[in-house]
Amino acid sequence: MSQFLVKEGVKNQIRKGEKLVTTHCCYCGMQCGMHIRVDEKTNKVMGVEPRYDWVLTRGKMCPKGVTAYQTIDHPDRIKTPLIKKNGKFVAATWEEALDLIERKYKEIQGTYGKDALAVYGGVSMTNEKCYLVGKYARVGLGTRYIDYNGRYCMSSAAGGFNKTLGIDRGSSLPWTELEHSDCFFMAGSNTAECHPTSIQWFWKAKDKGAKLIVADPRETATARVADVHLDLLPGTDSALANGIMHLLIKHDYVDHEYVQERCNNFEELKEMTAKFTPEYTSEITGVTAEKIIKAAHIFGKSPRSVVMFARGAEQQTAGVDNVSLYTSMALLRGQIGKFASGVATFTGQGNGQGGREHGQKADLLPGYRKLTDPKEVEYVSGVWGIKPEEMPQPGVSAYEMFHLMEAKTIRGLHVICSNPVVSSPNINYVQEQLENLDFLVVNDFFLSETAELADVVLPATTWAEDEGTTTNTEGRIIHIRKVVDPIGESKPDWEIMSLIAERLGKGQHFQYNEPREIFDELRLASKGGKADYYGVTYEKIDEQDGVFWPAPALDHQGTPSMFKEKFETPDGKANLAVCDYRGPAEVQSKQYPLWLTTGRVVFHYLSGNQTRRVDFLKEQCPEPFVEMHPELASQYQIENGERVKLTTPRGDMIAPVKITKAIRKDTMFVPYHWGKKLAVNQLTSPALDPISRMPEFKVCAVKLEKLTK
Repeated sequence: MSQFLVKEGVKNQIRKGEKLVTTHCCYCGMQCGMHIRVDEKTNKVMGVEPRYDWVLTRGKMCPKGVTAYQTIDHPDRIKTPLIKKNGKFVAATWEEALDLIERKYKEIQGTYGKDALAVYGGVSMTNEKCYLVGKYARVGLGTRYIDYNGRYCMSSAAGGFNKTLGIDRGSSLPWTELEHSDCFFMAGSNTAECHPTSIQWFWKAKDKGAKLIVADPRETATARVADVHLDLLPGTDSALANGIMHLLIKHDYVDHEYVQERCNNFEELKEMTAKFTPEYTSEITGVTAEKIIKAAHIFGKSPRSVVMFARGAEQQTAGVDNVSLYTSMALLRGQIGKFASGVATFTGQGNGQGGREHGQKADLLPGYRKLTDPKEVEYVSGVWGIKPEEMPQPGVSAYEMFHLMEAKTIRGLHVICSNPVVSSPNINYVQEQLENLDFLVVNDFFLSETAELADVVLPATTWAEDEGTTTNTEGRIIHIRKVVDPIGESKPDWEIMSLIAERLGKGQHFQYNEPREIFDELRLASKGGKADYYGVTYEKIDEQDGVFWPAPALDHQGTPSMFKEKFETPDGKANLAVCDYRGPAEVQSKQYPLWLTTGRVVFHYLSGNQTRRVDFLKEQCPEPFVEMHPELASQYQIENGERVKLTTPRGDMIAPVKITKAIRKDTMFVPYHWGKKLAVNQLTSPALDPISRMPEFKVCAVKLEKLTK
């Protein structure tokens, strides 16, 4: 690493007695480039510097990224294993913790079978760790029951992309091309708050005349600068997309040559969208016909357009339909596979892309190989050194595992890098099932709300205490460098899983000395799969500052732009989505007359287990709030800042009101970064998309009550 980096007149100068370690942020899928300052004498992290030569974010960092280093040596860090005795945690040695885990795991599986244990993973980890979670479950424990928190994040995007394009990569183009686009259609993404360092690319495009269309129930910071804000009713994205396509076809904005040569189902799509006139679409979505027409004309006339979406469109029971239909909008215009054009989803978790590619999903093996395909099973079994018949069958999705806990099918659970008692829907039910387990083990570096329920807590390392790779929102594989040694007795998750596997007699399959060895095995396991990492090495990542998959050979430089010649379907053609509108699983009633939707704020990340411990971030947003329109507040005689009660069939919560005109009059918004009595997921619906098994976080019917003084 050079002693300083110069970009636009700014220097990152090494100070005497310090070193700069080049790495990436641990939070969202932007994976912003940064340098961590380390005191060479004490090996303590001193601060952070933006990395100006990182191509995607170019020196930009958000409030979370700027303060991320403060979690490394935080006083709340778990530094030794903890065992619960008489309802309280006591410090233990690794030997004591592993002895207990070995005894309980063998006891549970010996009595109830291999599948009585389950693993619940996460994607705020490196590719190496995510890969090993899948292998640990299927080889180390021999269980079919494994899923992960990405089920709540990226599964509908995966389902929609697979359905239309034949492969799940979060972006069909590198984001460095975005500044050359003419139009962005964003659905369900408050990009300015949730992925703020990406905004520079959209501003550059807008400075050149690009148009921005935003579909969102709220007039977010992103929607406020849009040329058209489509303020749709939560849960109506599929109607909106069908309505836009109706107009694209009506006004002949379709690229007929592209559609004829590269797409299936056009006539069926034309027939389906025929009824979605602006007036009909307006009745369903609540968006005026004039806005729908204006948006369709802007999008239809733009030579280079990108359709983008996030959790707002995906966390619905029609999430896969929504993604498929929005993707079909781009296909009708002939945009996918062309420069500065295409389709993309905003990845919420740091490794939301890579973490779903290599085996944490209930039905997938590394490289997106299907667990139901005997040839794929045979190949991965060979890499892992097991017999194909030893490979467990597919399991169930994350939320459905709690049903199996209730039925006592699953009796023991290992949670790795996740906090489901905050991040799941209907969390009162989820907590009850976790409390009823025979044995719960949690890996974490803070005592999360889920870890508080555990029988054993194993101290894991933070992102800065281990090396590895992650895959950002574009599909670019990058290098996470070790900054400092692990604190206390904490260990990286890959080492923890290997130690447990050894106790269970499977140690020969987990002989790793460093993450690079795991990555080399991942490369081989993914070889020939759709998400092919075989041609990616640490050296190539460093040389190119990131490698886009697929990279099927060592002399292959990666694939920044997808679908230039064909799609990843059996016939090489994209499948235009033919989907009618399906409303939310829950409907308004006399008892629950309003809509509730949820989302993020810029100062917090996921369940808040990390960001709620950073003083600056906590000060900026100390608690959740209920965002509502002035007319709704007036109807209930509620004042700004007043605390109100929200109730659904699943639970209730109390929070202060934030009155704003930037939301629909029939909808309320609450951010989800808090646990226990402050958790909005006490209220959210566990209804699942039939394909992705994504819960419907974004839509539920709710009752609003003014509290009596």
